[in-house]
Amino acid sequence: MKKLKTITGIALMTLFGFASCQSEVDNEQGQNPNTNAANSTTANNLKRTSMYDGSSDDFLDGTSCSSIILPASARVNGTQVTLFSQVNYQQVISILGQYNNDQDSVVLQFPLKVKLSNYTEVNVSNQTEYNAIINACSSAQSSGQNAISSVKISFPITILTYNLSVQQTGSVVITSEQQLYTYMTNISSTELFSVNYPMSVTTSDGSKTTISSDAELQATIVASLKTEATKDEAAQNSKKLETIMVNGKFKVESFVSSGVNSATNYKDFTIDFANDWSVKAVNNLNSTVNGTYAVSSQIEVFLKLNFTSNASFSLLNNDWKVTSFNATTISLQSSTNAAATLVLKQI
Repeated sequence: MKKLKTITGIALMTLFGFASCQSEVDNEQGQNPNTNAANSTTANNLKRTSMYDGSSDDFLDGTSCSSIILPASARVNGTQVTLFSQVNYQQVISILGQYNNDQDSVVLQFPLKVKLSNYTEVNVSNQTEYNAIINACSSAQSSGQNAISSVKISFPITILTYNLSVQQTGSVVITSEQQLYTYMTNISSTELFSVNYPMSVTTSDGSKTTISSDAELQATIVASLKTEATKDEAAQNSKKLETIMVNGKFKVESFVSSGVNSATNYKDFTIDFANDWSVKAVNNLNSTVNGTYAVSSQIEVFLKLNFTSNASFSLLNNDWKVTSFNATTISLQSSTNAAATLVLKQI
């Protein structure tokens, strides 16, 4: 979610009861119920959705208010890495993902340059200056000024301009997020504006929506932010699940497939999840079944199991949806067959 970007002038105000406008464009719309002031909800929504999105390198810099302009260097878990382009991001991600219960460390090397949410580029000489950027992000989040990155506007769009008497003074074609952000930042207190709807947007789940009014834009943003909050919660739960798995050993409490519980096939085995994404099941005779696992999240948390060279354990290979978990029990349901369930119990 995600996104913390500094914005100013957030107030809620909607203007109603307007006269007909005189321009050719407005003649097509008739009276415009979507005319807004610079401090309106719609102005705020458009400004926030058009801020620079600095989230692409959050794994590296820990803040979505800005992104590091490459080339740059850092020590990642003690390994020196030089990033010449975004292709090198994968090297950092691989180092950070090697183990799932270690204390990751990214030490940026200064000086470096960053691009801020208002599209300006600034030089950062030391950690103190960089901490100020991070603190600004935290302040933006705590004050409810975080950016909206879960809704992407399809350009071009047209903004109609008015005076305070609601007479149209012109129109502006906006072709990019940066141009929209600049326009919304520079609206004066003596100007009004409206969006020449319809407008197309894409939400974070990839779905496209046609927006026909300010109210629909607001409703779409509220829904998308709710989805983003759910995704963030799922991501946090996935980390909690990983910790529980790595710190414990488990038995198959229940495995139901085609209406049959075959947990007895696994009663002699203890399942041990390692922090390098490997898993092994060992029985009383020290016979070992090896495999791998992966924890991921979207709206929900998923556990992928992949055992090899054992017919019984191969039946557990699935992309499991985590229906519930706590410190002692992990309950799973097949993502492709809701009738298939698996329960792991910590011993």
